[in-house]
Amino acid sequence: MTSVPWTEAGKKGISQKIVRVDHAKGRYLGLVAFEALTRSGLHQHLGTATSYFLSGSLADYAGTAVRGQVGINLAGATHDAVAYESCLLCARLEGPVIYPPEDGPLHRLHAGAKHAEIVNASPEVMPDINVAVEALPLLSTALAGVGRRMIFDYSKTTDDRRLVQLQLLPGASVPAHRTTDLVEWFVFGGDVKIGDKTAFAGGFVTIAPDTEVTMSSQYGALLLAWAEGGIHWSDGRKRPDLYGF
Repeated sequence: MTSVPWTEAGKKGISQKIVRVDHAKGRYLGLVAFEALTRSGLHQHLGTATSYFLSGSLADYAGTAVRGQVGINLAGATHDAVAYESCLLCARLEGPVIYPPEDGPLHRLHAGAKHAEIVNASPEVMPDINVAVEALPLLSTALAGVGRRMIFDYSKTTDDRRLVQLQLLPGASVPAHRTTDLVEWFVFGGDVKIGDKTAFAGGFVTIAPDTEVTMSSQYGALLLAWAEGGIHWSDGRKRPDLYGF
């Protein structure tokens, strides 16, 4: 991502580095940066959105999300977020967002943004679920040197997916397995090898459905992983799923 250029999101004070975007489906993965005193504008999420705060903070009427937290917005979440300090997010959208018609020209802060009348059907439900990731228990997996924190199991959604943090100790490896659906990582720290390619801190990894991969880390790695389906171990052994399905 160091070589990917920052691009304007169509709103002053907000820029992004895009890994992938699908405006038809409202899906997005990438980095989003807010300058201080920049507002997102009032909007409503029509699908799940997750953002890991790499630096800074964002505030809305529910409170403030800060560095080291994952902010989760479920479908129906309605808010206007403001940065009182500059912040950097690792963001993933899984559905479109609507803005009120009177908001003016649409910008591309949210993939698939469109104008529509906003009705908050559940005003008593806070728009954000903020999770302090490293306060969660780091649990051992069935693989030596591989630990997992369960951040979000997608309960209260219509999807069966997982968002986890994986930690690989130096020398740890994950044997060959095949994905059943899309898997994406953000490498927070260290190095991780997938097949014959190595990803480093600040980089993203996309593993397509029905792909066989191996993983290892020479010096240790910490990463966020979104898994839209479980895996099958290639050697046929009955191990628990890597991503907690």
